[in-house]
Amino acid sequence: MTLNEEIKQLKEELDVTIVAHFYQKDEVFDIADFTGDSLELAKFAARDTKENLIFCGVGFMGQSVKILAPNKRVMMPKIACCAMAKMIDVEYYDQNVKILEDAGITKEDIMPVTYINSSAEVKAAVGKMGGYVCTSSNAKVIIQSALKSGKKILFVPDRCLGQNIAIDMGLTSCVVGDGSDPKEADIICYNGFCSVHQLFDVEDIEFYREKYPDILVISHPECKPEVCAKSDFVGSTSQIIKYIKELPLEQKIVVGTEYNMVNRLREKNTYILSSTKPECPTMNETRLEDVRDTLLSIKNGDFHNEITISEETRKYAFEALNRMFEL
Repeated sequence: MTLNEEIKQLKEELDVTIVAHFYQKDEVFDIADFTGDSLELAKFAARDTKENLIFCGVGFMGQSVKILAPNKRVMMPKIACCAMAKMIDVEYYDQNVKILEDAGITKEDIMPVTYINSSAEVKAAVGKMGGYVCTSSNAKVIIQSALKSGKKILFVPDRCLGQNIAIDMGLTSCVVGDGSDPKEADIICYNGFCSVHQLFDVEDIEFYREKYPDILVISHPECKPEVCAKSDFVGSTSQIIKYIKELPLEQKIVVGTEYNMVNRLREKNTYILSSTKPECPTMNETRLEDVRDTLLSIKNGDFHNEITISEETRKYAFEALNRMFEL
């Protein structure tokens, strides 16, 4: 029996759903019952009726499902940690709030917004301050709502997404610790980033435009602001997929986002905006063997890598997530 056949047989025996993020390896992506970006997976998984969920992704994604559906058993074949999410914890979050207070901005005048790429604990800290969670697809809508409070936006942890949204909205931004006066900025960004999306540079765009003058440059808003500024389309993972599907196959495109997703988009006229393979190392930790072993753990009743969150953390993190869903 092949590994795929073993996984299929175990799935049929057990009350389990397998979901996978777009950045997963093809072999893992192909055995999933549902695939999507962070938001799509969290929403699907929360309403899924099966008792057990196997989430092929990174840690904060499994936590998001547990926040939304506390009674569901959520397991991960690998509890891989997103490098960006790892850049901030509650201690660093509190330090940044203190830096703003020292600069003359009171805590009561700060409205925090956290990218979904953050731990449950950080989401809870944001929730306690009346803040929001956002994704790359809805960050603009969330920030528009947050600005109605009249407060300064503290955007964590991805500085690039925060800066790109500020540019798109005609707002001013700064990065904590860059020497700027945060009181002069509308959006104050935490100094975090995605290591994969940092690989793309303006020089890469210039190379492809010179080689193929009619090419369309497509990038993710986690890319550097100067890269997004020179792109023809900037959007979330799902928005990129939708945009590309509507293009004629003859249209050459170059895409600045994670390799596995781009590689699956289409067979012709598609290029990667980098000379280095932009493959997310943590997303690629999950193997078919890990999925099989997690299924066996359900069968044996020991539930490998089950996600747990304290009720207090879940409560406040849910408040921040729910403010996003309400919009």
